[in-house]
Amino acid sequence: MIRERNEIKYPVGIQSFSEIREGGYLYVDKTLYIHKLLTGKYYFLSRPRRFGKSLLLSTIEAYYQGRRDLFKGLEIESLTNDWDPHPVLHLDLNNGTYTKPTDLDILLDFHLKEWEKKYEVDSENDSPNMTASIRFGRIIKQAYEMTGKKAVILIDEYDKPLLKTLDEPQLTETYREILKGLYANLKTMDPYIKVAILTGVARFSKVSIFSDLNNLRDISFENEFSAICGVTADELDKYFFPGIEKVADNEGMTPEQARLELQRNYDGYHFSPISPDIYNPFSLVNAFAKGEMGDYWFRTGTPEFLVKLVRRANLPFKDIAPVDIHRNDLEDGGIFSPDCIPAFYQTGYLTIKDYDRSRKIFTLDYPNVEVKEGFLRFLLYSYMPFMQTDRSFSIFNFINEVRNGEAEGFMKRLESMIAGVPYSEKGSAESHFQNAIYLLFNLMGFYCRMEERTSDGRIDISVETDGYIFLFEFKVDSTPEAAINQIEEKKYWLPYRASAKKIFLIGANFDTKTRRLDPKPIIRQL
Repeated sequence: MIRERNEIKYPVGIQSFSEIREGGYLYVDKTLYIHKLLTGKYYFLSRPRRFGKSLLLSTIEAYYQGRRDLFKGLEIESLTNDWDPHPVLHLDLNNGTYTKPTDLDILLDFHLKEWEKKYEVDSENDSPNMTASIRFGRIIKQAYEMTGKKAVILIDEYDKPLLKTLDEPQLTETYREILKGLYANLKTMDPYIKVAILTGVARFSKVSIFSDLNNLRDISFENEFSAICGVTADELDKYFFPGIEKVADNEGMTPEQARLELQRNYDGYHFSPISPDIYNPFSLVNAFAKGEMGDYWFRTGTPEFLVKLVRRANLPFKDIAPVDIHRNDLEDGGIFSPDCIPAFYQTGYLTIKDYDRSRKIFTLDYPNVEVKEGFLRFLLYSYMPFMQTDRSFSIFNFINEVRNGEAEGFMKRLESMIAGVPYSEKGSAESHFQNAIYLLFNLMGFYCRMEERTSDGRIDISVETDGYIFLFEFKVDSTPEAAINQIEEKKYWLPYRASAKKIFLIGANFDTKTRRLDPKPIIRQL
């Protein structure tokens, strides 16, 4: 039974199941999924950051510790009578700094020493060069021999050391070898293991640390486990209606309006071909605790490495979403593969929106407004860092000028914007500021398309408002006349001729020496 809204304690930042239950915090019952996991032995789950993976493992830990008191009133209580405690080895790799080769060794040594003490492992005569892998395997066996119960192994954020060192291949390789040896125990110590569950962001099939481990069941894409983390629409109504009312009161909305805004901002995730809508749990809990909506999930982590992946793949921003991808490429690809689209999915910036079963094609898109606007804004600032502090570029004036068809005015503002856009070399200038302009117009709420095909070529950028259509052609170290002539000769305006909107043709040239639109852009109205 859900308490009145003034009594509800929301577990903001709390990932300990025992603390939530003992502290009287709201808990969305996911124990049915834990019961389903009891039939297997080795599992892997990929989900974005702050999506409930740590709480899931903490809940599983409490179950295998025999803490039946914590599960009173939850689904699993009536589904099993097996509450015998097992030795639990819970390794959380999320908190390491991972800036030096020894950082991972230090973190592992801390956990290994605790377990060696707890299970009375004789380590006095150990060689200083004894690896973490050998020590871990010895602990698993000793825990079984000491208790008579097989060990439960829970590894949270198994890939964090690798994700933190993407820009340092040598350090990544050092960590990879350590982890590869450590995780090999999940196969060699099989007789002494009850269950092993690993969670992370990157899919394990492409990380090359499980080459000898072929017994993991990957439940990341399975329909049966699509809602194991996150909040479904049914769970939202069951557990959070008082929170919806609180948000509605504070935001000046009706409960139904608040629910729709919550859905628009935090819903939309799908983790399998047949998946219910999943809300981001971190954003929901924060919104209900504070009584207002905000960009909670996005603000907790900046996707800098994803921007680097985009640049490495030379991917135009228009091609990020929506995008079609074959199931094999989505399941097998990831952060460590050349194609960055699977990485966007695994990290939660894209999600499944449709699935063509006959062709095995997924359509991916931004899950919701929080993610789309936050990600596009981050990309914009990465291309135009000056916009975070430069007051001379007035966003409000720019929007009004575009809406009112004042092409001369907004082109002057674009010129000041482009002058602040960094780029590495002449050959990248055109695509660099095309991406920047595309992001800018999209974030302002205008319908913007990039490299749109016509019968005789491609329009660099087209922007459409309620009353106007703007067709842009950009040149580099050429002339605006060459740009405007290309628009007219190739008749880029033909697809829009039936529109009642006023059409502007804009030819511009970017001079790499002056870093300006030079000479002055040519603007013509049809």
